[in-house]
Amino acid sequence: MFDKKLLDDLTERLTKVIPPQVLQFKKEIEKDIRAVLQSAFAKFDLVTRDEFDAQVKVLARTRKRLTELEKEIEVLEEKLKKYPPSSS
Repeated sequence: MFDKKLLDDLTERLTKVIPPQVLQFKKEIEKDIRAVLQSAFAKFDLVTRDEFDAQVKVLARTRKRLTELEKEIEVLEEKLKKYPPSSS
């Protein structure tokens, strides 16, 4: 879902460029512009800033954990090198 404030802002900007001759239809034009913008944004499959920020935090935690696990693997591999495989 997208930010309602953004939609309101875009609608307002677009209605400001309406020629004075059609200002009597301003409310109807605003409604139509809003509908077109909502439809266009829905097709883009956008996310809110909050959703994006939440995913950034998840990604940062995942990267940190991956780095920790890589270091643990390196330590274990070094330990394993000290013990050659036994021949049975």
